[in-house]
Amino acid sequence: MKRTVKFYFKLFMSVFVISAITVGGGYVIVPLMKKEYVDKLKWIKSEEMVDLIAIAQSSPGAMAVNTAVLVGYRTGGVLGAVIGALGAVIPPLISITLIYFAYAAFKENKIAYAFLSGVKIGVAAVIIDVVIGMVSSILKKKSILSIFILLISFLLVYFARVNVIIVIFGCILIGIISSLFQIGGRNKSGGSQKGEA
Repeated sequence: MKRTVKFYFKLFMSVFVISAITVGGGYVIVPLMKKEYVDKLKWIKSEEMVDLIAIAQSSPGAMAVNTAVLVGYRTGGVLGAVIGALGAVIPPLISITLIYFAYAAFKENKIAYAFLSGVKIGVAAVIIDVVIGMVSSILKKKSILSIFILLISFLLVYFARVNVIIVIFGCILIGIISSLFQIGGRNKSGGSQKGEA
């Protein structure tokens, strides 16, 4: 991928627009980023986007900003990460500043309250869409371990009320152990093949 001034400007504007029109946090920005960078621009593969989302969610900070930084870094290196961060942060900064000055006027406004109530429903629909998309991508892989982690994580968070942070760190630990065993298995099989040759 050629990194030109035009490319970085396009990266900034795409993140800026997504961040500006998104209401409801990180889970809402995810499907918009997927449509932009996976489906439309084809800068990132679908499986890779799921991995970036997982890293963004397990990292400290706002998920929307983390995802923008990771997408920027993946597509444009360190400068892309900085541009992604700026594109994600500037729109909320502008809107929060405007809300700060207009809060007294909107605080008890019935139209503003009705608008926010409607936005909540829209945000819920988008989050459900994200969940369905991520679950379907996991099921397509037909990985027993991934499906097991998905089910156990849901049961622990929803029914047992286990803290999400504990579940995330548990999943990270399982992922590391699984990767180490796969690498070890590949090295062993590779060594045996060399021996046979």
